[in-house]
Amino acid sequence: MTYLLHFEFPSREQEYDFTMGQKKTCYDSFYPFLVLSEHGLRMLDFEPVTILYGGNGSGKTTALNVIAEKLELERDTLYNRSNFFEDYVGMCSYETEKAIPEGSRIITSDDVFDFMLNLRSLNNGIDRKRDELFQDYLDTKYSHFQMKSLDDYEQLKKVAMARGNTQSQYVRKKLMNNVREHSNGESAFLYFADKIKENALYLLDEPENSLSPERQQELMRFIENSARFFGCQFIIATHSPFLLSMKGAKIYDMDEETVDVKRWSQLANVRAYYDFFKKHEGEFC
Repeated sequence: MTYLLHFEFPSREQEYDFTMGQKKTCYDSFYPFLVLSEHGLRMLDFEPVTILYGGNGSGKTTALNVIAEKLELERDTLYNRSNFFEDYVGMCSYETEKAIPEGSRIITSDDVFDFMLNLRSLNNGIDRKRDELFQDYLDTKYSHFQMKSLDDYEQLKKVAMARGNTQSQYVRKKLMNNVREHSNGESAFLYFADKIKENALYLLDEPENSLSPERQQELMRFIENSARFFGCQFIIATHSPFLLSMKGAKIYDMDEETVDVKRWSQLANVRAYYDFFKKHEGEFC
């Protein structure tokens, strides 16, 4: 099923006109302006399954968040917004084949992480620790810290971590080792099975996080079946070779100087896996 046909982002000229008009402000970043246009991305055309592939900084998560905001999709966790996000979204446009169904949503790795955290916290007290870290993040980020000696080095690292990450990222990094001991791919997969219903549009941001290779393949089959038999449309940002191999998926390579559509077997990440295993092929006999 295809609900969303096209999504158009501002042109480079529109972006420059806007940012030049803001040059007298105190802001040093106009995010999400000048991110997607760096790779010539102006429009995305969608299939029942469309994949945005690219490394960190390629803009694939930004594109998902912009689309979700423009379509007013449901979401569970907050995300990084700048003062210019609303201006940028206002310049975007889209075309649908059918109205976007109620219940359509964006699902991020933070959503899955929070779900896993809540699930496991019932018996191990992580929820109490999480609340403490939420407060610790605020106290640290907005503290008036000055390094006076090497004894303050650890506190300096803590302040830098708080100021360089969102609240969710800060807590996630602090708790990750604990969570790994008390969670597995089964609980992560449970989240997708619970949230993805029939006849809706879903934006998935790196859904492979927290999933083993076996679970990634299970999620791949789940998505394929949901798109083929249950009236769902998916737009996915991923590095996973398993998800990239989905039959019929349209893949945009966001790492190209000009964003291009490719087959999954042409992607650099997939080729790296192929070359590695080909090199060690004899060890699997």
